[in-house]
Order: sequence, then C-alpha cells, then structure tokens
Amino acid sequence: MKELAGRLTALDPDAGAAVRVIAYFDRLAESRAGVEALVRGAAVLSGVPARLVDADRRVRIRVEADGTRRDTDLPPDPAWPSAGLTPEGAPALWLERAGAEPSVVDAVILERAAGVARLVLDRTRGRAPLDDPALVETLLDATAAEPARLHAARRLGLDPAAPARALATPGGRPRVLSADAQAAAATDAVPVGRAGFGPAVPVLELPRSWAAARTALRFTADGTAQDPGPRVVYADELGGIALLADLVLPGAEPLPDVHAVEAAAADAPWLLATLYAVTATASLRAAAAEANVHHSTLQDRLTHAEHLLGWPVRTPQGRLRLHLALTMRRLARP
Repeated sequence: MKELAGRLTALDPDAGAAVRVIAYFDRLAESRAGVEALVRGAAVLSGVPARLVDADRRVRIRVEADGTRRDTDLPPDPAWPSAGLTPEGAPALWLERAGAEPSVVDAVILERAAGVARLVLDRTRGRAPLDDPALVETLLDATAAEPARLHAARRLGLDPAAPARALATPGGRPRVLSADAQAAAATDAVPVGRAGFGPAVPVLELPRSWAAARTALRFTADGTAQDPGPRVVYADELGGIALLADLVLPGAEPLPDVHAVEAAAADAPWLLATLYAVTATASLRAAAAEANVHHSTLQDRLTHAEHLLGWPVRTPQGRLRLHLALTMRRLARP
C-alpha cells in the first residue's frame, strides 16, 4: 500500500493522500480501535477539528486538530463537510472546515471514518436505543416466556450468547446495550442527563439488569448546585449501599438527617455542593479544589455547615453520616 501511495502521489497528490487515508482507517479497523480514536484520526488527517454525534446511541465526541478531545454542546454548522453513518442516514460525522469546498481527501476521510465508526458502534453498543419498544419490553419482562425473550433479542440485533446490560433514564424508555457499553460510556460519551446502568448479564437475565438499572438511577443526581452528585451510576459499583434503596422509598417522609441537610441548604445556597465535595473527594484540600474555593474558605464553610447540621463533617463518622444523608436525599426524591 505504501508503494502504491507513493506512485499515485507522483501522478496525483490527492490520489496518493486518499490511499494513505484508506490504509490508515483500515489499520484502525483491524486493531478494533474505539470511536474516539477514529474521530481523532479524522481530525489529525484533515487538519481541522472533527466531531461525531449519534443521538440515538448517546455519543458525542469532538477532537481538535492536534488530537486533544474537547467536546461541545454547540450544534454543528450545516456548511461543514459531513457524512452519515449509513449511506441514507443523516450527517453524523463532521470536519469543521468552513468557507471552502470539501477536498477529495476530506471526502475520503469522512467516508472511511464514518464507515468504520458505524461498525464499532454496532459492535460495542448494539443498536441502542433499540428500535422497537415492544420488543425491548418483552426482553425485560421477567414474566415473558423464554422463547419470546430470545426471539426479541434476535430481532433487536443482540447476540443471545453475549452479555448485555439495561439502561434506565428519567422518564425515558428502557434501553439495552452490549456489555462493552460500560467502557464505551466512560470513554466516548457520558449519557446526557441522569442514567442508571444495570450489570452485564446473559440476555435471558436482562430483567434482573433492568431492575438494578432502575435502582442505580435513584442514586443519580442532576449534577447541579442544588442537586450535586453523580449523573451516571452503575449498579454493580454500588455494593452494599444499594440496600438503602429498599429502606428509603421515593416520596417517603425524609429522615431527620435529610431534614437537617434541607434546612441547612435553605440557609446557604453553596452548602449542598460544598458538602458533596467533602464526601466525594479524598481530602479537604481536594474538596476545596472540587468546590473551587480556597482551603481556608472551605474550612469556614464547613464550620458554618456543622453549626447548621448539628454534627461534625470533618471526622470519619461525621463524613459517613453526611454521605448517607445526601444519598438518602436523592433516594427520597419522588
């Protein structure tokens, strides 16, 4: 391929560059590279930022021309050169090149990168969100007959022999992802908003994963100053703390410690985010960095918080009590 590219370059520089692009993405496909690596390749080869957006699979990746990942929520410019993940599909991969006609090399980069990205997404994320809600409902229904659930899995493009996991979102329809989706979600795109992931299980055990995903969703937060906490929670990372979900029912009367947290939050708008930083980091200095305040400011805030709460939050016991109170606050959410 190198020899061919060299000969073509002597005759036509664009043709030689196109052959090198094809060889580059073929190597990535053979090495089973991830989606981010494909977008990075498109950006570096084109010399402009590249982005991939697949709303159905909840993937949003943007990489600068120097290879640095820098995601954004700003919509793509329709004038940018683009390609769909399928020949008839809407644009999903863009090269952020404005004010110029796309070159032959740009077209080859888009075509090859989009084609390999589609294969990677189909392999690692199935077809999530799956196309037929009725089939997904059958797959996650523990009372449905086993043959019906296996039939639903096959119709949805799932390999009955491969593990999969359920995904729950607030008010959203159930989703089923391949087991590889945990790593993909952590590196390629964090789901927009709150999401709970069930454990990876055989296809016939997906009802159990769905129940765990809904439990995990209850431990999530909006990630705002008034609702600090993780937006994405994996059920198999909760451990014994998952038992709290059985003790604190949604909409139930909050326990005294939760009442204390709510009352303290009403007094100081910064309090919830500060307290969460204390429970989510390894030290007070790390908590100060997380809360974006000076270490001495954090100490002053914690002194005020302890006065409002009625218990210390800088001791191991007090910190555990605070962590449980913040967790139960999320679990009691209607």
